[in-house]
Amino acid sequence: MPPEVPAELDAKRRRIVAELGQMGFVLPGSISVRTVTCGRPTCRCATDPDQRHGPYIQWSRTDRARKVNRILTPAQLETYRPWIDNLRRLRALTGELETLSLDAVHAAEGWKRSTNPEPSATCGAAP
Repeated sequence: MPPEVPAELDAKRRRIVAELGQMGFVLPGSISVRTVTCGRPTCRCATDPDQRHGPYIQWSRTDRARKVNRILTPAQLETYRPWIDNLRRLRALTGELETLSLDAVHAAEGWKRSTNPEPSATCGAAP
């Protein structure tokens, strides 16, 4: 039988789970929009920073320890930026759920919360 969890914690858990259920696709990485100079001394971009080439929309991510970059169109940016934002939100929500779960187990078992910031920070340390 599951332990009794305070109603406030369960309500927060239900809010997180509901938000997770509404979430769409997720993509790793980041998007940057850049303008560049081409390096030709006679080009307009060489003397006027407002005349640089671009803007170029670049999606960067890591795949198997290698950096992968893709140039996106403005339409692709509109489509995929929310997916990248979703991954950030997903990570935040799972962190909240983990903390909430720790609060729930401590409340259910009557345990005191540890005041150590990181258990691994003291592991193996000499007294």
